Amino acid sequence: MNIELLTKRTEALHKDLASLYQTANVLAWISPELQPQAFQELLSSAKMAHLAMKELRQQNEELIQTQNLLQAEREHYQDLFELAPDGYLVTNAEGVIQKANAAAVTLLNVSKQFLVGKAMINFISPEDHQHFCSELNQLSQSDTANELVIRLQQHYGEFLNAALRVTVVRDRQGKIKHLYWLLRNVTEQQRTESISIQNESDIIQNRQLYKYSKGENICLRPRMIWYVHQGVVKLSTFCETGEEILIGLAKAGMVFGSSMTGLNIYQATALCDVELVSFDEAEIAASPTLNHNLLLKINRRLQQTECLLFNSGRLHVQERLHHLLQLLKQEIGETVSQGTRLSVRFTHEDIASACCTTRVTITRCMGILEQHGLISFDSQNHIILKD
Repeated sequence: MNIELLTKRTEALHKDLASLYQTANVLAWISPELQPQAFQELLSSAKMAHLAMKELRQQNEELIQTQNLLQAEREHYQDLFELAPDGYLVTNAEGVIQKANAAAVTLLNVSKQFLVGKAMINFISPEDHQHFCSELNQLSQSDTANELVIRLQQHYGEFLNAALRVTVVRDRQGKIKHLYWLLRNVTEQQRTESISIQNESDIIQNRQLYKYSKGENICLRPRMIWYVHQGVVKLSTFCETGEEILIGLAKAGMVFGSSMTGLNIYQATALCDVELVSFDEAEIAASPTLNHNLLLKINRRLQQTECLLFNSGRLHVQERLHHLLQLLKQEIGETVSQGTRLSVRFTHEDIASACCTTRVTITRCMGILEQHGLISFDSQNHIILKD
């Protein structure tokens, strides 16, 4: 029942009461003593109904005003979504598209009616399917995700390089309600890239720094390369007996990642507080300048790993230890008054794993070197190699 109809019925009630009052006055069988009491109750009820109608009408007007404001606000945000210069998609947790703005429709070269209800993976190049699914699964545990640079496949069109960034919206139970995707076409940007990377500051410019504390294991994701901005990262694997084997040290300016190894078990551990920057393989492949500069850093890691591999084949433990210390001196040594100090503290177990021997043997060999004055230790147990 709407307000207008209820108002008309209330007015009709007033008319009926007036007619009833006139009729009661001419009927002889109604006692005069009862008339004032009866009509007083009716009049009171009528007044209450009238006041209720006024209040209801006021509330209805306020409700209509609020509804108009909400509608205007909704249209405003719908326009912002629809007319945004970058592509926006709204999907469910599985990546099925629920909404798309005009820029996304243009970017994917498909009508909006065809786009809604389709899975995002249908518009991603086959070689990037696994990478996209891995990132999508990662969102179930964490709301943070790296910006993805992947190849999108236009409907009946060409491939293009796009940067994807996602925001997670969860319900009160913590389950994913919506995923908001920002899509940017970076093909032309990468094609016309003219800025030459000359030093480290150019590489990490405008990129998020990831910090890990000493002893923390670093997350290794498929098709992602870590660049060390600060600190030293130990790269290791494990043999059948469960013993850890050192396979590399990534210091500032070096790179590492799970895609750079063929080992099934690959672990990266912060030897001190480290700061890292991540690069996606597709992004590196699409940027000749970035590709060239990071290739040089990958080459340094390869040379280091070959030195460690060659050293592990030496016959005597003393020789393996001597050449390992010389390699560490070259990689992470810093000049002090007593000689060359290794910037990271290594335990005897760390050195033993790099020398393919036991901790007891390394402790004995290190003791001999210290007795001969070839090494010493500072207050933080950092090794100092005497010149």
